[in-house]
Amino acid sequence: MNSKLIHIASDHGGYALKSELMERLKKKGYMIDDLGTYSEESVDYPDLGKKAAEAVLADGNFGIIICGTGIGISIAANRFKGIRAALCHCPEYAELARKHNNANILALGGRFLDADTAEKIAEVFLNTGFEGGRHQRRIDLIDKSK
Repeated sequence: MNSKLIHIASDHGGYALKSELMERLKKKGYMIDDLGTYSEESVDYPDLGKKAAEAVLADGNFGIIICGTGIGISIAANRFKGIRAALCHCPEYAELARKHNNANILALGGRFLDADTAEKIAEVFLNTGFEGGRHQRRIDLIDKSK
């Protein structure tokens, strides 16, 4: 695991935000594994959610996924055991997703967030630790149910 590597994927609805967010994160020293899509041409978000989930599971690094709302791609990613994709609209959600849910993929809505807000959310997500304790017991219950 390399804590500075981020797997990032979007569908066409998240492409513009993904492109801007990648550039901002690169300037902060993060390495980006761009899993696609590479244009605003229509693609299927489940394919991109799967790519991100598989990459996160393979090496333990964080992922960021983006579609128009963030809903569909997060549902697709959450189909994989061990993935905890959290749709976050503000930095406070991102902080709690990490502290309480040990989220390993951040989901964003490309049609609902500006780049400044998305960058703030991503920074909080990437720099907040998991609290463990009672929260780990709950994560274990989620993993048992899959």
